[in-house]
Amino acid sequence: MLKCPPSAVAQSRKLVSTVARIQHVDNTNSSHKTSASTEEYTPIPSSVPGGRPPKSMLASRRNREQAPEAPPANKPPSMGMFPLGYKEAVYQWWNSVTPTVAERNVISHIPYLREAIASTTNPSTEVPSAEHPGETRTSGNIDPHGPRVWKSTMVPLSGKNRALNEFSVERVNEDVDNTLVMLHGYGAGLGFYYKNFENLSRSKGWKLYALDWLGMGNSTRPPFRICAKDPAAKITEAENWFIDALEEWRKIRKIEKFTLLGHSLGGYLGVSYALKYPGHLNKLILASPVGVPEDPYAVNAEMPEPTESSFQDEFTVDQQSTTESHAKPGSQPEPKKRPYPPWLVWLWDANVSPFSIVRLAGPLGPRFASGWTSRRFNHLTPEEKQTLHDYAYSIFRQRGSGEYALPYLLAPGAHARRPVINRIHRVGRQVITPATETAPAVKENGYPIIFMYGENDWMDVAGGLAAEEKLKQARAKLLAQATEEEKQKENGSVKVVIVEKAGHHLYLDNPDDFNKFIRKEMDETRKQTVPERYQS
Repeated sequence: MLKCPPSAVAQSRKLVSTVARIQHVDNTNSSHKTSASTEEYTPIPSSVPGGRPPKSMLASRRNREQAPEAPPANKPPSMGMFPLGYKEAVYQWWNSVTPTVAERNVISHIPYLREAIASTTNPSTEVPSAEHPGETRTSGNIDPHGPRVWKSTMVPLSGKNRALNEFSVERVNEDVDNTLVMLHGYGAGLGFYYKNFENLSRSKGWKLYALDWLGMGNSTRPPFRICAKDPAAKITEAENWFIDALEEWRKIRKIEKFTLLGHSLGGYLGVSYALKYPGHLNKLILASPVGVPEDPYAVNAEMPEPTESSFQDEFTVDQQSTTESHAKPGSQPEPKKRPYPPWLVWLWDANVSPFSIVRLAGPLGPRFASGWTSRRFNHLTPEEKQTLHDYAYSIFRQRGSGEYALPYLLAPGAHARRPVINRIHRVGRQVITPATETAPAVKENGYPIIFMYGENDWMDVAGGLAAEEKLKQARAKLLAQATEEEKQKENGSVKVVIVEKAGHHLYLDNPDDFNKFIRKEMDETRKQTVPERYQS
């Protein structure tokens, strides 16, 4: 399916060529915009009611085929593919902070929560430093829903250079009876959930964990290698690279069962985890999961890759427009399809991570990163936008590791090589303990599975709807043959939820509605799990 990775020299040559191509496109767009902006502009006379120009002016403007439309007053003018200037990029590169500090700067935007610091008898340990920055108070106000504290920990795993970056929030002096584990998507980090931690931690009895996948975010970045030869075995090995680390972390934290919330690739890997390690989930929430629908081109590596997808929206769509509602009341969002750029296909097929460009660019790395961050965070306040840009750049510039798993799992355009739709019916139905001579097998009795999509999501909601139908059919078939005892224990359910005024990053685009729905799911989970715990 995938050829052996090219040598370091070949990789460098390809990256240099790619940087040159993208820069050429950027310069071409910039020169076009500059020439267009120098065209003569006829001011609107103040005597025209409502600032509307006379008909003669409208006619003359229609004749100007090259004249660009004036941008809306509430949106800044476009600055090309990479809006950050060269001088500013070099300045940010020179003054960039460490990934740990960048993450803490994001956390500082969370209201009310305070960092938990163990008290010591040695005063010197309380002095802030680069390794121990000291307490970070996210707000000086009294916590109306607390008190609540957060911790940031690097959890060591077995093996060399394997550890997961962990962020947790818990309620002080309250018993914990449920756990929520939040997992980010491809190339992202746990800090992107910063608008969700405070609200979700208001639920009593819950402890929140957010993890950086192994080889991503601020977790350690061991070399990513695939030893399998068979295409199917390569997919399994790539999935196991992530989910085995998650399972080892669960055992270290001694968490028997938890609710898993995974976004994008985190949702895809959440399904893989549920199938390989059954018996540990109370609920599975898939927020805009990647790789749900089946695509014959992606499944069969011998066939040519698909020629169109909506994956391009992740890099080109303005997030401010994403957070606006475009659908009619009661209507379902239409799946979006459009050709994706040739350079993206080239990078994908060559197994060259897009973050390699940021690393190779050196002082111009922040400029390349701004091509994504300027669009993804432009609906935030200027301060938060800059903080998220710095945080994203601090992640992108780190040594490549888990990011190289992407082409083993997905084909260009985010089509799964092992689609979720073909295995979702087995989630929550696995054997936990095999049968013995004296005891029957212990199986899962199902659990709620929720698919969430943004109203303007580039991820096709049709995949979630198809998965919902498949899960319902599997449940009906199972209940038709079940005993009365099995029917009473049955706990499987499925639903598809659309979050308005949101796109692929629905947790960040519309955090209010996202948090409201997740808290509702958390409350329903606790009503079911707490009585079970007290009875057992």
